[in-house]
Amino acid sequence: MKKKLLSLILAAAMVSTMLVGCGSKTTETASSDAPAEEVVEDTAATEDAAADTTEASGDLQVGIVLPTKDEPRWLQDQAQFESLLGSAGFTSQVLFSQGSSATEKTNVETLVSQGIDVLIICAQDGAAAAAAVEAAKDAGVTVIAYDRLITGTDAVDYYVTFDSFAVGVAQGQYLIDNAPEGTGIPLYLYAGAATDNNAFIFFEGAWSVLQPKIADGTFVIANSSEAVALQDKAELTRDEEGKIIGQITTDWDFNVAKSKAEAHLTAVGADAKGDVLVLAPNDGTSRSIADVFATDKDVTSYVITGQDSEIASVQYIIDGKQSMTVFKDTRTLAADSVNMAVSILNGETPATDTTYNNEAKDVAAKQTDIVVVTKDNVKAALVDSGYYDASEFTGLE
Repeated sequence: MKKKLLSLILAAAMVSTMLVGCGSKTTETASSDAPAEEVVEDTAATEDAAADTTEASGDLQVGIVLPTKDEPRWLQDQAQFESLLGSAGFTSQVLFSQGSSATEKTNVETLVSQGIDVLIICAQDGAAAAAAVEAAKDAGVTVIAYDRLITGTDAVDYYVTFDSFAVGVAQGQYLIDNAPEGTGIPLYLYAGAATDNNAFIFFEGAWSVLQPKIADGTFVIANSSEAVALQDKAELTRDEEGKIIGQITTDWDFNVAKSKAEAHLTAVGADAKGDVLVLAPNDGTSRSIADVFATDKDVTSYVITGQDSEIASVQYIIDGKQSMTVFKDTRTLAADSVNMAVSILNGETPATDTTYNNEAKDVAAKQTDIVVVTKDNVKAALVDSGYYDASEFTGLE
């Protein structure tokens, strides 16, 4: 019965984020029959920085640990988990780590102490999270790494992710396809946090398509001496990627991205400005970097990437301030994770379609597709699909 119910829920999730609960059990942090938007508003207003550790009203079956409630992306994920699991008849609790690996470990311990059977965790730090999931595994909990791979441990059972390499490829290819004519075009590189395995995969994907254009002189790297030193290498080792990312990391932080962009533009001359290309790793950093480039009098134009399709960045795209975003439909990712958790709770083997090596084992994984969103298809991709309401934006055609 639960399996049939879940199938209906997952189908509905692809049409609208406003899911209605119909299960006999509810999630721990919100009523399962509350619309997703209400769930987000309530939890954002009432949860402490670390987590709400209220005792579960019944046996807690699924524990979910997310990195932070300070980014819209993770609140959307929270709402999806609560609606899907609650409507499927399973109890769950969502805790936020707020950028702290120590808090993350405490969150996992809290959930394990409440008797969870499945842990879904998006790690703050892929390596540091190993100890936390090992403790969960020792307690008999099945561990699903969500969106970010946890490395250096065999305690990860499954991984649900977007195709991170394809995200980087899409970003890099967009810059190539929309670059001005000529050679010697300034290219500014930025990356996510050096503690996030996905940041390496995003960069690897982008480098795979950008490097030939860098090596032949079409693009000129303007802000990383490490990248310049390696520009003739089509494939980089993890250590080589780490050296570059160490110079250009934003730590997924708006303010860090802004400060680095300002420093980079201050350090270069007018010959490294004009019409420029910017590889920005996600939407939050993209907006910060775009604002800096837009105010530099020597920057004539810029093409800049992003990912996550945050409302603010979608508006930037409509307004011509950001060039693109990679849409990663969190409804699908959350649904894939819930489907996996339900299979585990039903004593079945979850469906997977690939593996990812986490330096300790090949982790069975389920991948979710991505979509490149620009001003030309923003309405079709994000509004007509039901992901956002048109009222969220101005100037939408």
